[in-house]
Amino acid sequence: MINTSLPTISPVMNLKSVVFLIGYLSFAVHIFGQNQDSIEFAASIIGLSLDQSEIDSLRPSVRSSLRAYEALRAYGLTNEVSPSIFFQPNLNLNRIPSKQEVQEWNLAEDVAYSGNIEEVAFYPVYQLAVLLRKQKITSLELTKLYLDRLRKYGDTLQCVITITDSVALAQAKRADREIQNGNYKGPLHGIPYGIKDLLATPEYKTTWGAMPYKDQIVNVKATVVQKLEDAGAVLIAKLTLGALAWGDVWYGGVTKNPWNLEQGSSGSSAGSASATVAGLVPFAIGSETLGSIVSPSTRCGATGLRPTYGRVSRYGAMALSWSMDKLGPICRNAIDAGLVLEVIRGSDDKDLAVRDFPFNYKYSTGYVKSLKVGYLKSYFNGNGRNGKNDSITISLLRDNGIALIEKNLPEDIPTSAMRFILSAEAAAAFDELTRSNMDSLLVRQIKNAWPNVFRAARFIPAVEYINANRLRTILIERMNEVMKDIDVLIAPSFAGPQLTMTNLSGHPCVVLPNGSYKNGDPGSITLLGNHFDEAAILAFARYLQELTPYDAEYPEFFMN
Repeated sequence: MINTSLPTISPVMNLKSVVFLIGYLSFAVHIFGQNQDSIEFAASIIGLSLDQSEIDSLRPSVRSSLRAYEALRAYGLTNEVSPSIFFQPNLNLNRIPSKQEVQEWNLAEDVAYSGNIEEVAFYPVYQLAVLLRKQKITSLELTKLYLDRLRKYGDTLQCVITITDSVALAQAKRADREIQNGNYKGPLHGIPYGIKDLLATPEYKTTWGAMPYKDQIVNVKATVVQKLEDAGAVLIAKLTLGALAWGDVWYGGVTKNPWNLEQGSSGSSAGSASATVAGLVPFAIGSETLGSIVSPSTRCGATGLRPTYGRVSRYGAMALSWSMDKLGPICRNAIDAGLVLEVIRGSDDKDLAVRDFPFNYKYSTGYVKSLKVGYLKSYFNGNGRNGKNDSITISLLRDNGIALIEKNLPEDIPTSAMRFILSAEAAAAFDELTRSNMDSLLVRQIKNAWPNVFRAARFIPAVEYINANRLRTILIERMNEVMKDIDVLIAPSFAGPQLTMTNLSGHPCVVLPNGSYKNGDPGSITLLGNHFDEAAILAFARYLQELTPYDAEYPEFFMN
């Protein structure tokens, strides 16, 4: 049953949607004039047929609307101004814990260390944390190691925009003092990290990977960065992203896949995945709107977590799509992803889409085997871009006693037709870029790139945008129905509509390697979860990584 009392979109958003309507109306007024033929032609673009009397009646409203658009434009809206309402997906509340419990990480008490700091470059966060807590290494030593690696390999990978030396060294020294004085803040204390350069820090430029903004200073500190700083983590780099969060092409080049330097790293969290896998940072923060954590994690062999929409504040992050943007960690394994999520989750009274639900992480083989696990059987047929590895993964789980429940996506819903929700919101977010013609400075100018997409989005009517969001309400309810009796849903990362579908519905996922990148057989698998139940999919991902060696593989070129 569809819960019609909780619509996905509110009428208040019509204020934003007015901007989307401007495309075809202003096209009619400015290009063709206000005669019958021009209005009739503009109407045909959006699938309407008007007779003479209807056109005569419409003409004064077109003129009035244009004056309204010009008034809105004159006021000037910058990217950080969000709509006056926010998207919140309907939830299976009975699948979300109501009480925060003590987390059970079950981490090692000690980690071997030879005394050679160079050897720890590829250690996961949870092992580095032990070395720091026991004061076998210092944060300053670790930070200098990674700063050196960023300088050595950053240009090779084209994954670094800014090395944040001064902040990093100061934060590392402070972390060492605090740890030595017994003020240990937790597993991220003293751990270096990088951020996708759509997150603002007042000390450094925030370029969004795009030429028009390459010298931009955003004088705020993103909530995610502040939370990591409060936990004692050390910011060492701002990493590349495809311009305005699409692909791996930025104003300085193409970010590379550490396993194959002839290949781009995919995107848009291009630098976050590339730098993490190459051992230039222990972990990084990425973002996803429609695959920007899943895709580069798959290409580079990282473990990426796309949290539930509304789990992590986006304050201080570039807005692309207010109802689809999500921030999450890109790491070397699922344990690290959980440790980072624990720090960055939660509300801040700035991003009003964020909700505070418990994150009750626990781990044991018994717990994992108690989880209800579904899989999209029709996609595990040995075909597709990673079909062999996907089928092997399913067999491996079954061989280890995991019972799998057959599930199907609601594929009768035209999910791909709803993707213009993203295009419309992105065009609004970068309205001034398009109207000023500064979009011509972006490196990618092909049809399937932002400049053309932004222009084409001007022809999306507000009515269609709202109706797409009404259908989105049904999609979310149907996805909740799929998930209502399971904790984990296993899916090939790019099969069918699931990537688009779950980005629209706001469900979380973990993507992890399920093939050998070292032996030239790369690939990933996706674990989907219920809203605000990242704990279950992270535990299951950890279990799968204990059964496979792929998260411990490192590209040899970067091991020197």
